[in-house]
Amino acid sequence: MHKDKIFGVNPVTEALRAGRPIQRLLLVEQRKKDRDVQEIIRLAKGRGVEVRITNRDALNREAPNARHQGVIAVVAATEYATLDDILQIPAQRRETPFFLILDGVEDPRNFGAILRTAEAGGVHGVIIPERRAVGLTDTVAKTAAGALEYVPVVKVVNIVNTIQEFKKTGIWVAGAEAGGGMVYWEADFARPTAIVLGGEDKGLRRLVRDNCDYIISLPLMGKINSLNVSVAAGALLYEILRQRRGGK
Repeated sequence: MHKDKIFGVNPVTEALRAGRPIQRLLLVEQRKKDRDVQEIIRLAKGRGVEVRITNRDALNREAPNARHQGVIAVVAATEYATLDDILQIPAQRRETPFFLILDGVEDPRNFGAILRTAEAGGVHGVIIPERRAVGLTDTVAKTAAGALEYVPVVKVVNIVNTIQEFKKTGIWVAGAEAGGGMVYWEADFARPTAIVLGGEDKGLRRLVRDNCDYIISLPLMGKINSLNVSVAAGALLYEILRQRRGGK
């Protein structure tokens, strides 16, 4: 067993039963109807763990020279929080809500760097999608340099539904995108706010963009048409902090 992966039917089953934080499961197509693997799938779905059905070559690459029996669990660096958990944090701290939604960040070093900046900037919680995004891997934890101990991360099935939930509680949702309708320092971040950042290559997905209250952008004076997502996060989070501290 590697420290970030668990191999084999029995070890994976026991890890799920014991409540070990699991990011996702990888299962070989040919085994998904086996009774013991069906039990693993049931346990995983009961805990909201993503299940990916793939081929044996993919599992062999994940676990070279290991007897994985067609089953691999990728361990999360820490437990995920729930949306209800993080929505209570601002009131507990007597602060204005401040959340970050990442719509498909796939690079673990980018994610770790964002978490570190989020902790320093006072973010109450970070939301990521269940699919097509990096989770709480060991690399993320190392890059975050301790921030995972203080910044709760929520993994959701549907980012659009989460945006709608935020809106119901009075939180304004701002999507960040090149060419957005408003330069970011013109936005009112003193009110309850959630910032949505897209993935490294595709940016915000259309439905996510359409469900934001407004779109903001960072001005680019050079010839490159976008910033690294962790750099963009840093600029936006500290503008929010500046506004909330009276613009000083």
